[in-house]
Amino acid sequence: MSPSPEQVIESQRQDWNRVAGGWEKWDRFFDEQMIGIDLALQMLDAARRKATLLKLSNLTFQTGDVTSLPFEQASFDAVTTRFCLMFLPEIQKAVTEIARVLKPNAWLASAVWSTPDKNPYLKIPIDIIKQFIEIPPPDPTAPGIFRLAKPGDLAGMLQPAGLVDISEQEFLGDVQFSVAEEYFSSLMDIAAPIQNLWTKLSPTQQTEARERIIQTAGQYRKGAVIALPIAVRMVAGRKPG
Repeated sequence: MSPSPEQVIESQRQDWNRVAGGWEKWDRFFDEQMIGIDLALQMLDAARRKATLLKLSNLTFQTGDVTSLPFEQASFDAVTTRFCLMFLPEIQKAVTEIARVLKPNAWLASAVWSTPDKNPYLKIPIDIIKQFIEIPPPDPTAPGIFRLAKPGDLAGMLQPAGLVDISEQEFLGDVQFSVAEEYFSSLMDIAAPIQNLWTKLSPTQQTEARERIIQTAGQYRKGAVIALPIAVRMVAGRKPG
């Protein structure tokens, strides 16, 4: 039996609470006036500490569920989501709720991961874990890293929510580390879905898998850094005026 949306949300809350400290350690982004929401209190605490460290006083944070936002209709000039929507059990409901809180002519911009073959940064550990345990093929409709990876997956949900001028673009880049061991540490700190798979390995398997991940990542060395390719799908839509 598939888990209920409530069970999925609670599982996500626990996952991201667990890696909140890692995001505080590795996240390099925070800017602009905003209200940040998250299900996980520890993720919000990490964001508050980061804002304080950067002396940013124009940010506030609160607990919230994107499928039931605690804001009035037409109250935001813009909404952004970063690597969030693909983990939700009810994506269409979330997009519709975001459209509700947007002001007329305001925009939603969302970042999701593109396909696995273009994301060695994420694919390497998954492929290596598969060498030790059987991982069932993902349900294409279930929450997961690559749930919205294909062209049109997310864009097709914006129009039913009432958004127009929908655009979609894939951006290529890389995530850089000084050594491959640093890459492995970042995975264990911030990648909750990969952590969940990692716990299924025995200690001996974890030791071997770690060495294989580090060895494979070392193949992406460019000069003085390890540069692991990523591909991000950016999807945007405007609420009509």
